[in-house]
Amino acid sequence: MNIALFYGSTTCYTEMAAEKIQTELGAEQVTLFNIKDTALTEMADHDILILGISTWDYGEIQEDWEGHWPEIVDIDLSGKIIALYGMGDQIGYTEWFQDALGMLHEQVIAQGGYVIGYWPNQGYEFAASKALTEDQKHFVGLALDEDNQYDVSDERITTWCQQIKTEIDEILAD
Repeated sequence: MNIALFYGSTTCYTEMAAEKIQTELGAEQVTLFNIKDTALTEMADHDILILGISTWDYGEIQEDWEGHWPEIVDIDLSGKIIALYGMGDQIGYTEWFQDALGMLHEQVIAQGGYVIGYWPNQGYEFAASKALTEDQKHFVGLALDEDNQYDVSDERITTWCQQIKTEIDEILAD
């Protein structure tokens, strides 16, 4: 299993989460790509992707992702297994928690990606999020909040990595 993890990181929290995910899944299994230095077209060369994004201010996309956003529509993600994770502040920006994660999910689905790794929204306190599934019970990927819940991030990453590993194995076994 060879996984490419693409992330954008302004304050290093999304990058640190990427490194923890890489360690959890195995450094030999996961190659990291900082999109500040990598074109998104590189995604086409990989069958399994993990994408990391943070939400800024009032539901805005992280600057590295924003710079590449127009490229997403040119990437065919059909047949690719994709897991998403996001960083956000559920207390300071309670109306926009994980919005960028939701916007990235919409783009991935529009380009034909098969998304795994939906994450329960229990244990969070926020008013609204574009990252919620239709049933409002899950986020479209792992939701991390290093501002207010840093003490549970490692446990969430470990559990989520086990979850996506199982989902990937099930898909590849079919």
